[in-house]
Formats: sequence, C-alpha cells, structure tokens
Amino acid sequence: MSLQCGIVGLPNVGKSTLFNCLSNAKAQSANFPFCTIEPNVGVITVPDERLNKLAELCQPERVVPTTVEIVDIAGLVKGASKGEGLGNKFLANIRETDAILHVLRCFDDDNVVHVDGSVNPIRDKEIIDAELQLKDLETIENRLAKVQKQAQTGGDKQAKLAYEVFSKYKTALSQGKSARTVTFDTKDEQAIARDLFLLTAKPVMYVCNVDEASAVNGNRYVEQVREAVKDEAAEVLVVAAKIESEIAELETYDERQMFLEEVGLKESGVARLIKSAYQLLNLKTFFTAGSDEVRAWTFVNGYKAPQCAGIIHTDFEKGFIRAEVIKYDDFVHYGSENAVKEAGKMGIEGKEYLVQDGDIMHFRFNV
Repeated sequence: MSLQCGIVGLPNVGKSTLFNCLSNAKAQSANFPFCTIEPNVGVITVPDERLNKLAELCQPERVVPTTVEIVDIAGLVKGASKGEGLGNKFLANIRETDAILHVLRCFDDDNVVHVDGSVNPIRDKEIIDAELQLKDLETIENRLAKVQKQAQTGGDKQAKLAYEVFSKYKTALSQGKSARTVTFDTKDEQAIARDLFLLTAKPVMYVCNVDEASAVNGNRYVEQVREAVKDEAAEVLVVAAKIESEIAELETYDERQMFLEEVGLKESGVARLIKSAYQLLNLKTFFTAGSDEVRAWTFVNGYKAPQCAGIIHTDFEKGFIRAEVIKYDDFVHYGSENAVKEAGKMGIEGKEYLVQDGDIMHFRFNV
C-alpha cells in the first residue's frame, strides 16, 4: 500500500535535513533556496515495538516491518500559485501526496539565511497556506464555471449538488481558510469533495524545527504555532533536525539511546514523526506471525477482513472464507498461537469483521 507524506515548507527551514534523517536517500542540503530540485522519495520503516515482541516469541526466519513513503519537495516561495520560483512543479508534486508534513523554522541562527530575512513561523505558514489556497480557489472556480449553467437552469440533480459543494469551498477559500475546514453531511457531497483532490483538503501536521535547547519543551515560536493552528485539528510535532542528524550518524542502538538520554528525550524525533505520519494517513497495522515470517501489514482504518486479506494477495480477498484472529495482548500473554487456541482466545471472523490495529490474522480462502 503505497501512501505518501510530502515534506513542504519555505526554503532553508530544515526540510532536507529532516528528510536525510528519515531516509537513507541523501537529499542535497545546502544554505540556499531550491537545493532540492526534484522530489526525493524515501521508503521509511515504521517503528513498532509489537513487531519486535512477536519476532522474539516466534523466532522467525525473517521479520518484515511496514513502511510509509516520505517525499521531500522543493521549497516554495511567495507567488508559487502564479508560477514564481518552482511554483508549478511544487504544486504538482504536492498534489500527488496523501498528507502534508509542513516544516516550520522555529530556531534562531544567523548562519542560516531565511528567505524572508527573519524568523517568523506564523508568517511562513501563512505564505504556504495562501499559495495552496489560491491554487485550490483556481481549481474550484474552473469547476464552478462548468456546472453553473446546468445547476441553475437544468434538472440535473448531480450538477446542482456539485455546484453547492464547489460554492461552499469557494466561500471558505475566498476567506483565506483551507479546504479541510469545510465539512459535508452527506456521502454524496463527501464523494464530490474527495474527487476534487484539493491541496488544502489534505491532512496536515506542523513540524516545528527547533534548536537543541528547545528539543524537549519547545520555545516561544512553537507556542505561537500551537495557538495559530488550534482550530485546524492539526497535530504539532517538535523536532530538532540538527540533533536528529547527529543521532542518525551513530552506529549502534545503545549509542543512540545514550545520546537521547543526554539531551532529555525518551524517543527520537524521527521515530515520533514517522509514527505520527502513519496516523496522519489514517493507517493501522495488522500482523501475520509464524516460524517462517513475522510481518507487519498496513491497512486503512475501517477496512474489513476481506480487504485486509487482499493486501496480502488478491486471491485471498476473492476466495475469502474466514479470518482467524488473535489479539496482540493475548498472543503475548500466552506466548504462542497454539497456546492461544488452547485457551479459547482465537476468534473466527467473517466478511463483516472490522480489522483492529494490532490484530494477528490468518486468512482462510478458496479460489
């Protein structure tokens, strides 16, 4: 399941430094705008302590974690919606992603040039918001022009419904609000909204890039960001990209943990960011566990058993009979699949079963 988070932000806020920490792919990181010309894609392993525990119990031949794709996109500048800088390329690249990681510079450093001359994360946020909103407004106005006549003069109910959805978006975007602030009550309206693929409708997480001294508790810039986005239902994550780059250079787990303890962190910012990005995409994990392989599988929250079976192989979904389900806590408590069965803790589920995060699944099928 290939879902992507795009890292966006103004030039020189720490996007590529952060991307380098997340991935083995090395984006050029330099102190001038547009050092990242093409989007760099990294396939990132999602940290999951449950997978390690299952591997410890099953002693399999191989362990396969789940992943999420992170895309580092060239820095945006004011006027991007009109083609300034790398505007059109930026907007095309971000449209292809499923969620946005918006990096904001929340540190002072005279040695790192800011594209607008001073550190102000709220201004930076508003610049990118405005450019994305302007592009969405252009999309909406084009769509409105196509359906307006049908909606107002004809008996086309679908055109009328589309016109209402587009108009609601136009009102919000014209007021400087993002599309994600607009809600729809009916499934038909929601379907029309989804098909627009608006940039500002994508889920967003604000990543505050801070200095080392602010890595644990943040700083005044972070508080400004939290206040500015409090009505957006968006997560704010504090990361010190410079510290993360130093952690990434350490070779052993013990060295990394010791470094984290020294700066007062329980978990690296990179690990927290990957987990948060996974949640931002509304993703969950189920497992398959045996002596040959323990594997984590990504599914969209709300999937039923046959859909999850199809993630492993399309034949599993086509010929789905039932799913044998063990809860993670039960597997850990009893220590093996056989012990779980003997305790009567294995569930037999049909086509309507909603798969839960952490379920250990075995699918029965026939094709």
